[in-house]
Amino acid sequence: MTAASQFTFRKATSADVDTIHTLILELATATGELHRVTGTPADFLEHGFGNPPAFEVILAERDSIAVGMALYFFTFSTWWGRPGLYLQDLVVVDSARGQGLGTLLMEETARAAVAAGATHIRLSVDAANDRAQSFYERCGLTECTDEQLYMIAKDKLDTLAGLS
Repeated sequence: MTAASQFTFRKATSADVDTIHTLILELATATGELHRVTGTPADFLEHGFGNPPAFEVILAERDSIAVGMALYFFTFSTWWGRPGLYLQDLVVVDSARGQGLGTLLMEETARAAVAAGATHIRLSVDAANDRAQSFYERCGLTECTDEQLYMIAKDKLDTLAGLS
């Protein structure tokens, strides 16, 4: 049985929010970051399946059980004048690792990007996650050394917005 034949892929629906949340918790646990997760299934329902949805999810299933997902949203490059796709999370559960599912999820994500008119995929990887970096390079992604990621959140965001 080939890797592709043992998995099925589908777009997540609002009925999948618990599954999405569980997969996020699994990713956070695997990376030692579980303490940072504050999102809930209700958050995923509100933001992922509201109008407009903030993200989309491709679920990978084996025997009708979710074993992976790609969570992404669309962006726009002002320099290129073209839409893109930002891959926020790629998750493969332990029982499905080493079977090519990560590559298959990347291929499904690329198809979703192209079908939506996107010209590129972007993502960020934890600086210490050499395994993920190697995986993305094997998929054809390259490190953007000419950019640096910045972020502001929570209380600091409220301060910047003049709310506190």
